[in-house]
Amino acid sequence: MELRDRVNTALKQAMKDRDAERLSTLRLINAAIKDRDIAARGEGSEDGVDEATVLAILGKMVKQRQESARAYEEGGRIDLAEQERHEITYIEEFLPRQLNEDETSAAVDEAIAETGAESIRDMGKVMGALKSKYTGQMDFAAAGPLVKEKLGA
Repeated sequence: MELRDRVNTALKQAMKDRDAERLSTLRLINAAIKDRDIAARGEGSEDGVDEATVLAILGKMVKQRQESARAYEEGGRIDLAEQERHEITYIEEFLPRQLNEDETSAAVDEAIAETGAESIRDMGKVMGALKSKYTGQMDFAAAGPLVKEKLGA
């Protein structure tokens, strides 16, 4: 089942279950996807955005909520931080399983071998290969320093 369909199915189920918190988060996901569809149509795309873009949207939403939760905690608003964390769990239902440190390291090694990267100048190639293969599964902010380290920077 396509990711959009899974989100819509979950949205309908949340309506039936009268789960207001989950419903609110699913509506935000739907709105973000539709917003990106409209922008893509404005750029000439007929179908809207693809699965990889939807995964990127979801990943960005998770990252935003993590930052908000951290800020709320620092400000002493634990209730709002908890709300952000609940939203993260609802969004993560639609993301593929995240790679752990060992799997990320192995993926970086594989991408370096595939691209034939030899120095820090090739970092862009390696990161591009990782993004095309592991969108939604890898934290690229953590992978960047790892790539640098392995390329000898």
